[in-house]
Amino acid sequence: MTKSHGPSIKDDALYEDLRDDGMSKEKAARISNAKAGGGTPSKNGGTSSPYEEWTKDELYERAQDIGIDGRSSMAKDELIEALRSH
Repeated sequence: MTKSHGPSIKDDALYEDLRDDGMSKEKAARISNAKAGGGTPSKNGGTSSPYEEWTKDELYERAQDIGIDGRSSMAKDELIEALRSH
């Protein structure tokens, strides 16, 4: 039986599956809540340009907003990978 994770998680079963697959609590919650609305998160995405088109300073600021550790010593490609895997 699926455990209730409270009102902030809209699809408890999917959340648990994603956590079992190794995703962070934050990422599992974002995905399970997006899919609970009946949509496809990748098709509902914003209009932001790909990370490859961002400057290193823009990537660093985004990594700082999210709280990625070690960002100050990362190269541009490392920042992109860290942001995508967050």
